[in-house]
Amino acid sequence: MKPYLKRAWAEISLPQLRKNAEIIKSLCARDTEVMAVVKADAYGHGDEPVCRCLSEKCGIKYFAVSNLDEAIAVRGFCPDAEILILGYTPPEYAHEIAANNIIQGIVSTEYADMLRNNSSETIRCHIKIDTGMGRIGLKYDTPEACADEIEKLCSSERLSVEGIYTHFAAADSDSRDDIEYTNRQQKFICDTYKQLKKRGINLPHVHFMNSAALCSRSTPDSTLARAGIILYGLHPDVSMKLPDGIEPVMELKAVISHVKTVKKGDCISYGRTFTAEKNMRIATVTIGYADGYSRLLSSKGEILVHGQRCRIVGRVCMDQLMIDVTDAQADSGDIVTLIGKDGNARITADELASAYGTIGYEVICGISKRVPRIYIRESARQS
Repeated sequence: MKPYLKRAWAEISLPQLRKNAEIIKSLCARDTEVMAVVKADAYGHGDEPVCRCLSEKCGIKYFAVSNLDEAIAVRGFCPDAEILILGYTPPEYAHEIAANNIIQGIVSTEYADMLRNNSSETIRCHIKIDTGMGRIGLKYDTPEACADEIEKLCSSERLSVEGIYTHFAAADSDSRDDIEYTNRQQKFICDTYKQLKKRGINLPHVHFMNSAALCSRSTPDSTLARAGIILYGLHPDVSMKLPDGIEPVMELKAVISHVKTVKKGDCISYGRTFTAEKNMRIATVTIGYADGYSRLLSSKGEILVHGQRCRIVGRVCMDQLMIDVTDAQADSGDIVTLIGKDGNARITADELASAYGTIGYEVICGISKRVPRIYIRESARQS
C-alpha cells in the first residue's frame, strides 16, 4: 500500500467474495443461476473488480443494476454478461438500452409503450409484477388478469419479453404473518408464469429470490437468484442467520494521527458534548463523516485498536474523530479498524447500523468515494 493511502481506506477481499459466491451457488436449485446484484458500485465495494471477479473467477453471467449508467459500466467490464436494469430508465434513452444489449425492467404498460416509441430497435426486457411490495410493477388482483396484460406485451413490436420478476417485501422476517405474505407473493408470480405457459408463452425466466429468500427458503421455481447483500457478507436483517462460511468482504481502516493526555474537565470536539471526568489519553483518528463514517456514531461507536474496543468521545468531525485510549496501547501511526476484525475482536457494519438506527446496507453503501478501495486478491494484500 502506498503511504499516501494510509489515511482511511477500505480493504476488499476478493477471495472471500469468491467464497461467498460459491456458497450462494450451493444454496440454489440445480436449474437456478445466480444473478449478482452490483448496483450502487457493488454496494460500495467497487463495481469493476467485483464484476470481473464474479465473471472470470466464479462463472457468474447474470448481473443486476439500478440504472443505465451502471449497466453500461458493467457491459464494459463483462462484455458477454446478461445485465438487467431493475429500476427506471428515461424512455429517451431506449436506443442506448438496445445498443448495449441491456435488459430493461418494465414497470408498467405505459412505460413499455414509451420505450418502444423511442427506439427503432428491439428492446430486451423482464416485466416487473407488484405482488405486494407496493413499489413498481404491474398490479393485478389475479394471476389470470396479470397474464392477460403480459400476453399483450409479449406481442408488442420492438419488445422482446424474456422474463417476469417480483420482489419480496418481508422475506427477512420469521413472523408467521410475514412468511404467509411472502408465500402469497411467490404463489402469485408462479401462478402467473403457469398461466403464460398454458397460453404457449414460454419465457426463459421467472425470478423472485433475493438475499433474504436465499437464507430462508429454497425453490426450483425461480430461474435466477438475485444475490445482493449476502454476496458481500452482510445480513439481509440482523435477526437472520447467514449460511455457514459467508463472511463480510469489506474492512474499513484508518490511522491514529495524534495521541494526547487531557485533564479532568477538558472538552472534546464540536459543541463540547464530551467533558473528561478524569485525566484521559485521547487519540485522534483520520476518518470522519465525509468519508461515510456517520456523525450519528458520536460518543456511541467503538473502534478496534490492537484488538481492543475503544469508545468514540465527542462528535465525529468531517475528517477526524477522537477515541478514548486511556486503557489501550495506542501511538501515532497505528492502524485502527472501524469495520472488520482485529485479533479476536470484530466490529460489523450491522453493529454500526444498529447503533444509530439504520441497516448495514446504508453503512457500506455510504462509504464515500474519497476512501480508496484496496483489493486483496490472494493471501497477500495488494493495492
